[in-house]
Amino acid sequence: GAPLGSSCCVSCVEEVEDASEPIKRDRSHLENTLKLNEEKPADDVSGVLQRLRKIYHSSIKPLEHSYRYNELRQHEITDGEITSKPMVLFLGPWSVGKSSMINYLLGLDNTPYQLYTGAEPTTSEFTVIMHGPKLKTIEGIVMAADSARSFSPLEKFGQNFLEKLIGIEVPHKLLERVTFVDTPGIIENRKQQERGYPFNDVCQWFIDRADLIFVVFDPTKLDVGLELEMLFRQLKGRESQIRIILNKADSLATQELMRVYGALFWSLAPLINVTEPPRVYVSSFWPHDYNPETHRDLFLKEEISLLEDLNQVIENRMENKIAFIRQHAIRVRIHALLVDRYLQTYKDKMTFFSDGELVFRDIVEDPDRFYIFKSILAKTNVSKFDLPNREAYKDFFGINPITSFKLLSQQCSYMGGCFLDKIEKAITRELPDLLGSIGLGKKPNVLSCDVTGCGETPKNRYRKP
Repeated sequence: GAPLGSSCCVSCVEEVEDASEPIKRDRSHLENTLKLNEEKPADDVSGVLQRLRKIYHSSIKPLEHSYRYNELRQHEITDGEITSKPMVLFLGPWSVGKSSMINYLLGLDNTPYQLYTGAEPTTSEFTVIMHGPKLKTIEGIVMAADSARSFSPLEKFGQNFLEKLIGIEVPHKLLERVTFVDTPGIIENRKQQERGYPFNDVCQWFIDRADLIFVVFDPTKLDVGLELEMLFRQLKGRESQIRIILNKADSLATQELMRVYGALFWSLAPLINVTEPPRVYVSSFWPHDYNPETHRDLFLKEEISLLEDLNQVIENRMENKIAFIRQHAIRVRIHALLVDRYLQTYKDKMTFFSDGELVFRDIVEDPDRFYIFKSILAKTNVSKFDLPNREAYKDFFGINPITSFKLLSQQCSYMGGCFLDKIEKAITRELPDLLGSIGLGKKPNVLSCDVTGCGETPKNRYRKP
């Protein structure tokens, strides 16, 4: 009986150890879905990036500068941004598990690299987690000063903000292909001023540039307050990038979880007005095993589909980048047409005796009386949903006097052609052609194989051998 007894004792010891240390979850699905173990050569996209940069600098930037577009939307595209990796942004109230989720995705728990987490609001900084040869922390001031990084435009939010910006370089395979940004939790009933920097503007900057936006909620404390409402207003137009995550789902009973799921949609409905509701993932993103007697299979499936989503963004990064630049060009073009229209109306209304300032104030106060916005819609293929709001132009012309602009018809040169023609060519031909050239490389023409029966898939000419 002795051997039996001894084995009994060993299992007792194991049980005791297990009780003190929570069971860790298996990570194999993470590695498989995100293809972390594959030794695949990086796609050679430098040629495409160079062409993209050239189109931007020669066809879009001249008009952008001439009509000071970045003062309207504070959106200037730097070279660092054209070449940057896809960015995944984590937003949501405090203590919903944003930092824990990043720790989990990168497997940083119990390593010196892990992000600090806890029940109190812990992340008060905007933390950018990126790839580097070894672990190191970079001050926000240094990140903003480095023009090769895509964060140099953040300098305009002031020193107070840069102190709240921090970069962490981690040698991790996933970060070679994507950058994570962890944001301070949204704290309800708290005034903007207390943060000491324009929190909403900073959020807007990141939202405009994110390829994927995870809005994380904790089902045990669900309240949609003011700061969150503001945030969702800022997310308008980015609905296709938003993924809503109901985290810590294994901390509730099924029935309770269903109620929370309904309540979440109910409270978000007025904030997101699109026909296609954003995708909601219900799971628990941290390294500990799911609570017993909860829907482990469902949670695991949800987690895998979220990881597939993330992988998709990495695979499509070039397409997204080109689409982003094209979207930007469309906005710049509309802005130029509008300023041109304001200027034309101003010139028409001015007589020898009129007071220029009064004439222009009339136009800015009530642009509809002069059909400024309507005429843009009538004569150009502009969607009414893309028009900026009228108020923005009051501020814009408050800083930039109308007389400091030139008409579009005067912005042409014998050699360089007209600014407007160049941007239109970029929107309708150059950028779509560039997009097509990637498509060819990614999805080889299967038809030709069917015809010739070549058997193997054609070589991808955009990948290194």
